[in-house]
Amino acid sequence: MKKSELGLRGERLAAEYLAKNGFNVIERNWRSGHLETDMICEDDGHLLFVEVKTRTPASNRYGRPSAAVDRRKAERLIACAEAYIREKGLAENLNKRVRLDVIEVYIDKEDVKINHIKNAIFKQENTD
Repeated sequence: MKKSELGLRGERLAAEYLAKNGFNVIERNWRSGHLETDMICEDDGHLLFVEVKTRTPASNRYGRPSAAVDRRKAERLIACAEAYIREKGLAENLNKRVRLDVIEVYIDKEDVKINHIKNAIFKQENTD
């Protein structure tokens, strides 16, 4: 399976997982300029920006999927969330908590495991 096909399958499985757990997927692969997030979803209390990382046994040698979300990727996801909130006009009346999650999808033939890491990314203020 090609890397792009694997990623799309992982995103589909993550979307199904989120829907089963009470989240409404409102955007997939949302972009603003050079910023992109895999998924934006909501429930009664949260607006989630989700980064999905998928691995197979062959690609698992690179470590946990969430390890691919380094500081630079996290900063871009934060900027993407801020752009979405600004572009949709949600800043002044957002009545939900914003959360940045990572979903790890492990695919081994037909066996699928999903690890949902809530609050995986959070904005840290510069204290310099």
